[in-house]
Amino acid sequence: MKLLRLLFLLALAIVPLVAAACGGDDDDDTTPAPDSGGAATAAASPTAAASPTATPKPSGSITVYSGRGESLVKPLFEQFTKETGIQVNVKYGDSAQLATLLAEEGSSSPADVFFPQDAGALGAISKAGLFEKLPEATLAKVPATYRAKDGSWVGVSGRARVIVYNPTAVQASELPSSVKQLTDPKWKGQVGWAPTNGSFQAFVTAFRKLEGDAAAEKWLKDMIANDVKVYKDNKAIVAAVAAGEVKLGLVNHYYLWGFIKDQGEGFAARNHYTAAGDPGTLVNVAGVGILKSSKNKPAALAFIDYLLSEAGQKYFVEKTYEYPLVTGLKADPRLPALETLKPPAIDLSDLDDLQGTLALLRRVGALQ
Repeated sequence: MKLLRLLFLLALAIVPLVAAACGGDDDDDTTPAPDSGGAATAAASPTAAASPTATPKPSGSITVYSGRGESLVKPLFEQFTKETGIQVNVKYGDSAQLATLLAEEGSSSPADVFFPQDAGALGAISKAGLFEKLPEATLAKVPATYRAKDGSWVGVSGRARVIVYNPTAVQASELPSSVKQLTDPKWKGQVGWAPTNGSFQAFVTAFRKLEGDAAAEKWLKDMIANDVKVYKDNKAIVAAVAAGEVKLGLVNHYYLWGFIKDQGEGFAARNHYTAAGDPGTLVNVAGVGILKSSKNKPAALAFIDYLLSEAGQKYFVEKTYEYPLVTGLKADPRLPALETLKPPAIDLSDLDDLQGTLALLRRVGALQ
């Protein structure tokens, strides 16, 4: 165990510095914040927050290390406390930095729950042996694709990679079926990406796992040679596409819907999903796991079950336009159903090699 943790720490030793230099995780705090009173509306459905097998009834307090932004999830945490009486103390931060901190703290960590914004951070903590196995009743709520094979973590909400495009500049029939086609000269200077963004880096990691490092390196170099335009984050890319600065952009699906909410259906951008199995159709997850060091595991499980309840899932559907992951629950009707996307076959826990991806992005010149 000590050797495994040491290896983990060595692998992630540069992550805090890198995250600070590169802008950290996905820009969750730039998604539309919940309206005043919105959390109560989102969580209006009566919900049994605690696990039905928890005896006695969970109580007290828990500490959550959250890689999701405060403006995004604080109202949901408050609703959980209102409905259960369990207090939630939250340490917000970059998911990779929090993963490193958990490894450093080990069995002395005050954290009960880790709630990062991507599966890579979950995979890192799982491989370090720091998670408690979740009950089958909790795991069974979510399809196997979106939870750890060993039961150490479970996905809460999903976000799909898409190509956002300007429909006044590009006909639907012209859109590429794969991100690999973006290196075509026809798209020279017309594609935007955000290499400092956590969600983009997770996508590149998936590309490496699916196609191999050599293929990923060639694609990155070809994109740069094709004059890909650099932006600070997903939101900036969507705005640039709508303004006509570029025709296409590599982003997560939900950013578009924040703009449409604010500016109406006339907003000049739409999402395009690439073909089944393409790296560009990766569905990543925000997920949760209980730390073995938790001093209040019943309350931690109640928190996770609440995130997977109808009220918790509805919050992510209505406030962030993400995909609910609990079987039987539906996304915003304007989104294609999750089961129709057919993302690439990949174990999401294997997206933990951020260091390898950052090294590749530096080697090709996408990062300084």
